[in-house]
Amino acid sequence: MEAAVRRRQQPGAAGGQGAQPGASFLQARHSSVKADEAAGTAPFHLDLWFYFTLQNWVLDFGRPIAMLVFPLEWFPLNKPSVGDYFHMAYNITTPFLLLKLIERSPRTLPRSVIYVSIITFIMGASIHLVGDSVNHRLLFSGYQHHLSVRENPIIKNLKPETLIDSFELLYYYDEYLGHSMWYFPFFLILFMYFSGCFTPTQAKSSMPGAALLLVVPSGLYYWYLVTEGQIFILFIFTFFAMLALVLHQKRKRLFLDSNGLFLFYSFALTLLLVALWVAWLWNDPVLRKKYPGVIYVPEPWAFYTLHISSPH
Repeated sequence: MEAAVRRRQQPGAAGGQGAQPGASFLQARHSSVKADEAAGTAPFHLDLWFYFTLQNWVLDFGRPIAMLVFPLEWFPLNKPSVGDYFHMAYNITTPFLLLKLIERSPRTLPRSVIYVSIITFIMGASIHLVGDSVNHRLLFSGYQHHLSVRENPIIKNLKPETLIDSFELLYYYDEYLGHSMWYFPFFLILFMYFSGCFTPTQAKSSMPGAALLLVVPSGLYYWYLVTEGQIFILFIFTFFAMLALVLHQKRKRLFLDSNGLFLFYSFALTLLLVALWVAWLWNDPVLRKKYPGVIYVPEPWAFYTLHISSPH
């Protein structure tokens, strides 16, 4: 009788043993996927970071410079300037490079957030394209960037006075709405990518020589972006969020890889340059009047129209 009972129990036991390998396989597979994601360390993306830095300098920083250098006869005031075409190219290449950067992230990032951020970025940059185009073309008519819209000599005497409201609306689209929709998703995407730039191997937490060479032009460009875009609060919030994440991951014995170090050092250099810029212009009475708030970060173009172009 006991032998029969044991024979009846054996199939069930055998079935339990048969199901155990399947369960252990799924568990091992799940843990291996998490381990691969945690241990995955991407090599330094020299191609992407180089193209990213180059197009930032040429298509963004170089826009207003190209507009002033190229003869006005080639790009009449009632037509887009060469800087506008630079901006159009920037609105295409930057989202493309950001998407390629996300593709190479060792960590799987939320795609819906990425897509919405890219769409918002393109819309904000396009709004800025129109407002910035008109504002920079006004330079040829005597517009002074270091003054507010209503204080500008070519604006304050316009009749009817409701035209001044239209120019203030244009300035709002350019400097506030356009910048917000442009830079918020831009820094959000960079931070999400940064969150995946960690490795459990401390030996891989270093930068190649090429990365060190790119840190200076990258940090210098972000200085221009923060000051001209008037986004110091957004930048400093992003930087401290990155710093907090680094300290948090360090407790887990995770270290920044080469790409994360490149971003972090670029932002650290940017913070240093912004501090030096503010200290240099701290006692400028004209710029102090235009930027009266608690956060005093003058724009480079306001400095240019006040101290460089005005005497000439």
